[in-house]
Amino acid sequence: CWEVRKRNSSEWCHFIRSNPDCRLDGGFLDYLDGVFCVFPPQLLPLAVTLYALWLLYLFIILGVTAEKFFCPNLSAISTNLKLSHNVAGFSLTSPLHGVTFLAFGNGAPDVFSAVVAFSDPRTAGLAIGAVFGAGVFVTTVVAGGIALVKPFTAASRPFLRDVIFYMVAVFLTFVVLYLGRIRLGEALGYLGLYVFYVLTVVLCTWIHRRQRGDGLAPPGAWEPEMPTDVEAPEPPGTNSGDYGEEYRPLLPSRETSLRILTSALSPLDYRKWRRKPWYWRLFKAFRVPVELLLLLTVPVVDPDKDDLNWRRPLNCLHILTSPLLCVLTLKSGAYGLYQIQGIFPVWGLVTLVASALALIIFITTSNEEPPKYHCVFAFLGFLASAMWINAAATELVNILRTLGVIFQLSNTVLGLTLLAWGNSIGDTFSDLTMARQGYPRMAFSACFGGIIFNILVGVGLGCLLQMTSSQPLVKLEPDSPLVWVLAGALGLSLAFSLVTVPAQCFQLGKAYGLCLIAYYLLFLSVALLTEFRVIRFPTP
Repeated sequence: CWEVRKRNSSEWCHFIRSNPDCRLDGGFLDYLDGVFCVFPPQLLPLAVTLYALWLLYLFIILGVTAEKFFCPNLSAISTNLKLSHNVAGFSLTSPLHGVTFLAFGNGAPDVFSAVVAFSDPRTAGLAIGAVFGAGVFVTTVVAGGIALVKPFTAASRPFLRDVIFYMVAVFLTFVVLYLGRIRLGEALGYLGLYVFYVLTVVLCTWIHRRQRGDGLAPPGAWEPEMPTDVEAPEPPGTNSGDYGEEYRPLLPSRETSLRILTSALSPLDYRKWRRKPWYWRLFKAFRVPVELLLLLTVPVVDPDKDDLNWRRPLNCLHILTSPLLCVLTLKSGAYGLYQIQGIFPVWGLVTLVASALALIIFITTSNEEPPKYHCVFAFLGFLASAMWINAAATELVNILRTLGVIFQLSNTVLGLTLLAWGNSIGDTFSDLTMARQGYPRMAFSACFGGIIFNILVGVGLGCLLQMTSSQPLVKLEPDSPLVWVLAGALGLSLAFSLVTVPAQCFQLGKAYGLCLIAYYLLFLSVALLTEFRVIRFPTP
């Protein structure tokens, strides 16, 4: 499909529509057809600008969905399943942060992007580039930024454990790329290695607690410090939530269903809006449309609230909108638009059944007290938010492939830059904020724990879902020598940290942070020069 830019502009549209390699699998929009057929050649810069803005908005959709809807429902599911938060996710009182549920929540955009990219051999390079690129970025820029913001003593045992596991995962990926394919056993090996990593974390923590006698002794240099307070109480007259409730009157009163629905669908907290600076308001204005759509289609169960976030009118509406969302986004609506016996569409049947169920629930419940089966809404919200993330990830991969065709760039360089940066920006801000608040060891640990999940589950699950009984393998042929630069750079950065951090007695300061950031800039320069063939490396 790259050949399109080498042809006369009058032939672009015919070439795109007649070349099978230019077909985008999945997705709701045909970006290649749009840029080469809808827009005239003179307006190509305008089309690229619009695509870039849409790309940024897709990252916003991924971030909002994961943060406000996917993770809270995962937390509610783990609570209802009676899972320990030590294993379920990011606990402020345990070093077992993010190894299962929260790692899945934080890594959902990365994993879904990898699954979508692996679904087509032409975009597999995006997944490889993003996995390796995010690994280099997080272990250098983010880790170095933490050391610059707040020099600290690293947690020795968790650091050594995570680096060793990550190096094994990188080596396994290097071998798979060298062989050019991944078989069923190797895909299962990725997932098995992550399970072994989780069990190792659990076992190490259990042994450590036995040694300490479950005491509350201050953490040593081998253990990440844990904050005692989740957050400082806000002064009176403020509201900390994005979807906070209005101040309740002194005397209790029954709200009407219409008022409950309108207040629950408001993505703005007006008191918070007035306190925030202009740039926060501008960014919030961009988020409001997608937040409103998410509020309409994704239920959220909050175990920390007395009413579990039960909003009867809205939750009954979710009974209709969530299943419709699922059938209309699965396979880009192919299943939802399917005609049963050639007469009745699937989405029509889902609408009828869901409407009847929503009416029954509305009649048999009250506004004041959630029903006993309210936990089911957490599973529904989990599924609906996952479909949102999958749909956004599909569009993201397709638009990145389109930009690669326009600018004659390989999928690998797009993965290691745009896709890796976009998926890592949320973790970057959260880790640096945690370091500024006085918990640099926890933030540093999070750098390695999250990317272990992304590479093992992203590659393992992404390839496993593409295998069939007739072809139990996925071809992973590197589309440019840049893949080997990526793998070597990531392995070298991990080896650098594995040697230098213990050599400094785990005392990490600004010099270490500057070295890591300088290393990333050097790597990025070499990668771009390799992409544009200024530097040439022999391929295996």
